Amino acid sequence: MALTMDEEDVSDGELVRRAAAGDRSSFARLVKRHYAFVFRIAYRMTGHRADAEDIAQDVCARLGRAIRTYRCGSAFTTWLYPVVVNAVRDQGRSAAREATRRRAYGIQARIESAAYEANEPAEALWEAVRDLPPKQQEAVTLVYGEALSHAEAADLLGCSETTVSWHIHEAKKRLKLIMSAGEV
Repeated sequence: MALTMDEEDVSDGELVRRAAAGDRSSFARLVKRHYAFVFRIAYRMTGHRADAEDIAQDVCARLGRAIRTYRCGSAFTTWLYPVVVNAVRDQGRSAAREATRRRAYGIQARIESAAYEANEPAEALWEAVRDLPPKQQEAVTLVYGEALSHAEAADLLGCSETTVSWHIHEAKKRLKLIMSAGEV
């Protein structure tokens, strides 16, 4: 299929349409265009580079099967965000099962990421964010990690802007308590 538009001018919707029809190069361009977004969300939610890379790879594999469910009525990232969050949750459940198995066999193994040292203030704060309830964690990740407005975050989370603001407010209160108590 000959491209009539410059690669950068092709919309996500058009790339999805082509990818759903079996065009591998369009799928590859779509993945390349959004890989950094997927990785950033996964990293902010897990705090581990290796986990984020695994999740990003998993999301890319899921896209191959799920791309046909995207309807061009909203931004591609609005559709993609829950795919990433579900992959993070799946990885978390899998990790929890593995930890339970290890405890059952008496093996205590913890692998620390070398990407950041926990002593760094920013990493300590993100570590505390990862301990927040899921909705607060997601709101903080999008607003502060991805620099989205409350309205943009609300669109991705599928809730109202007021709800995002409330989650941010509650998260700030919790983080202030956690950080002042030195729990991180």
